[in-house]
Amino acid sequence: MADVRSEDVLGQKWDRCLSDSAIKFAGGLGLGIVFSVVFFRRRPWPVAFGAGVGLGMGYSNCQHDFKSSFPSQVRRLKIVDTSKSPKTETAGS
Repeated sequence: MADVRSEDVLGQKWDRCLSDSAIKFAGGLGLGIVFSVVFFRRRPWPVAFGAGVGLGMGYSNCQHDFKSSFPSQVRRLKIVDTSKSPKTETAGS
């Protein structure tokens, strides 16, 4: 198994963070535009609110990703056989 350098892990976290934040920002911006046009007679505040919520969600996800010290990948999965459960005896038998 090849060693993974810390710079590569940090680079992957930054890439995930920036792409996730950009997607959430664009989604919030798009929803804000739709709500502004359809419901609020073209007022600018739904656009700013949607973009801010998307950016805040991306920031929160980045914070969580950088604070987690363990990778979220499962290296091995232990399979437990539950079909051989012990039989329980009933009282009075």
